Amino acid sequence: MIDELFRDRNTIQKIRARLPELFQIAELESSRAGKIGMEVGSMRERIIIALLIHRFGEKYVKTDLPIHEPEVDVIVDEMPISIKTITGKRIGGVKLIWTVDREQAIRFGNEYIPTCDMLLVHINWDGEGGLYLFSKDLQSQVLNQMGPSGYLTLPKPGTNPRGVEMSKGAIRLLSTHPQSLVIPVHWEKKEISFDPFERWLELWK
Repeated sequence: MIDELFRDRNTIQKIRARLPELFQIAELESSRAGKIGMEVGSMRERIIIALLIHRFGEKYVKTDLPIHEPEVDVIVDEMPISIKTITGKRIGGVKLIWTVDREQAIRFGNEYIPTCDMLLVHINWDGEGGLYLFSKDLQSQVLNQMGPSGYLTLPKPGTNPRGVEMSKGAIRLLSTHPQSLVIPVHWEKKEISFDPFERWLELWK
């Protein structure tokens, strides 16, 4: 079902037209003194989940998932989906697990196998990016091809661990693979009149 996002012409047009604007609003809502806060990641995830609900309907989209699920962010028609976003001119690595425990990060890396399809949003303001779908089977194929040491980036000894990433090489291989689906998106910011307190002021009234 999820691949219908990438095959329906109306949905594709709506994604290309609306996704940059909605992500720009998310950045405005999570900014303070010109700096974008970490909460923008959660807001972007909710925007993508809202797209799935809009396209497939609430009865097919499950969002109330246990917090201990390390990868799955949403379930669409019984299929678990991970949602990732990355910003930059080129596609880089994406975080698979956040942890400051080096031993936990190493254990995760040693035991890791892909468990779900992945929706990846490549944000490239004033440039070209896109929305990608990497199937679980394709992720496993690339993992076997590259091996864990090539597919994953583990924290280096003597550094403050921040978790485990899927490597830049793995993401680039997935994003250019003929089995991956993609909707190209031009990321252009608009003039948006935005007041971060307006919504809350209205609710207080």
